[in-house]
Amino acid sequence: MPTKPKSLFWNRTDVAGADHALVDDRRGLSARGTALAVDPVAFTCRYELRTDERWAAEGLEVSCEGAGWLRSLRLERAAGRWRASTAEQGDLDAALVAAGHPAAGLPGTEEPERLAKAIDIDLSASPLFNTLPVRRLGLRDAAPGSTHRIVAVWVLVPSLQVIPAEQIYTVLDGGGVRFASEGFTADITLDPAGYVLRYPGLAERSD
Repeated sequence: MPTKPKSLFWNRTDVAGADHALVDDRRGLSARGTALAVDPVAFTCRYELRTDERWAAEGLEVSCEGAGWLRSLRLERAAGRWRASTAEQGDLDAALVAAGHPAAGLPGTEEPERLAKAIDIDLSASPLFNTLPVRRLGLRDAAPGSTHRIVAVWVLVPSLQVIPAEQIYTVLDGGGVRFASEGFTADITLDPAGYVLRYPGLAERSD
């Protein structure tokens, strides 16, 4: 259901943080947003996402910045293949270790061929991205109990590592979906357009 451009704002419920996205879904999805959180280290993440008219992801540009470091990632899909390019300034790993966390490793992916089956992008800690498979697969209007298994391009924040992730979406009564991946499960509440209202353990909408 196409709507006029809108502003979506989520408060994080797991850590101090928020995510604000400006979206236009009149022809697929065009979105840009800013997410920030204090864990594992304080960071600001800026992203721009675009899909085709069927809501299949075409590209993502994202940067994460904290005290003394900056990482950026560009993902593009063409002819069924994903390409990733990255840049880094400063030392995120040093900041993580100083805060008592393990080093994150390099941004991007060394094995883009493992992403070949992925149609959706999932930026960790941003509820906006769950809408891509919801809209692409028509889950908001599907029969309760309908289940879809997908592979998503999972972009970890703040490291910007890119890995393939198998995800399962099951339609629930009332128009929500159950999300499951690698042992994690959450029953997500959606608005009529398929955007996340409540993601237990992650975020709630307040716009």
